[in-house]
Amino acid sequence: MVSLWQKSGAEKEDILVENSIYVIAGKDESLVNAERRELVEGLLDPSQRVTGLFDADAASVSASEVLDELRTVPFLTDKRVVVIKGADDFVSENRQILEKYFDNPSPTGVLILTVKSWSGQTKLAKRLSAVGKLISVTQPKPSQLPHRLIQYANDAHSKKLSNDAAALLVELAGDDLGRLYSEVDKLATFADKEKAITVNHVELLIGHNRLFNAFAVIDAIMAGDVVRAVERLRIMFAEDKSSEYTVVGAFAFHFRRMFNAKVLLEKGLRYDEIAKKVQIWSNKDSFFAHVRNLSLKQIGRYLQKLGEIDHAIKTGRTKAQVAMEQLVLGLVAGSG
Repeated sequence: MVSLWQKSGAEKEDILVENSIYVIAGKDESLVNAERRELVEGLLDPSQRVTGLFDADAASVSASEVLDELRTVPFLTDKRVVVIKGADDFVSENRQILEKYFDNPSPTGVLILTVKSWSGQTKLAKRLSAVGKLISVTQPKPSQLPHRLIQYANDAHSKKLSNDAAALLVELAGDDLGRLYSEVDKLATFADKEKAITVNHVELLIGHNRLFNAFAVIDAIMAGDVVRAVERLRIMFAEDKSSEYTVVGAFAFHFRRMFNAKVLLEKGLRYDEIAKKVQIWSNKDSFFAHVRNLSLKQIGRYLQKLGEIDHAIKTGRTKAQVAMEQLVLGLVAGSG
């Protein structure tokens, strides 16, 4: 099974038709929630949700309450959608009751269960295939994220998201798909009547403060000013709570530009040509001063260190602010 978000418009419509029960299974809560919201939006218009939607955490309801809600005659809508979130224990504790319901679901009720795991070997799972759909949610590979965002921008907002803009968004906002969808929502509003979301939109709305602050830290590092470098880094975390997830991407963005600029400089291109190719529109003097003073080997080592930090943060072996302060201190001291 694949995510609902990976389906085309026609395939989504097919999923939403003639199904009495949906199980959304996945370990990433943000992705499961995104799937749940998409499914509810497809089943009920906003005006119908006041009377047609029952949404509850599994720990707060009993099986009898859920069945009563499913069998309640819909009012001002042709169906009643009942969403039970975090239903792993609910399913285990009420398996026999659910098996009977799966055999004879309400003709006007739609049940949505969200769970972390769903075994395909149980009686319940086998009965699900006859009356409903299993939507399995998995975190896409990093290389798949830009395409998913492009598809989401088109499906959710009827806007074109360029490949470069999608890649930059992933670099700046991290690889949490739920968070990335939220950033696309903001960008769609920001782009307003424009048909496309561009790199410029991403830099202005998502990246401006993050990139500015990251460059200020790098500037202080190159000047050997450890106090200013650490101070700017701490300001970055204090002003932007999402820095915990985006700080590595913001620094990698600058160092990757430096690496590309250094390659072009060694090929003999002029500064103005390089600035255009790697899109350097501000802080040009400082940027090229850093490029001149660093070797490709040094820049490559910085990018490698950022990759190691990113992995350590994601695996819970360190905290973002601690790791980045250690990196800054090491680079200023010349041990990077």
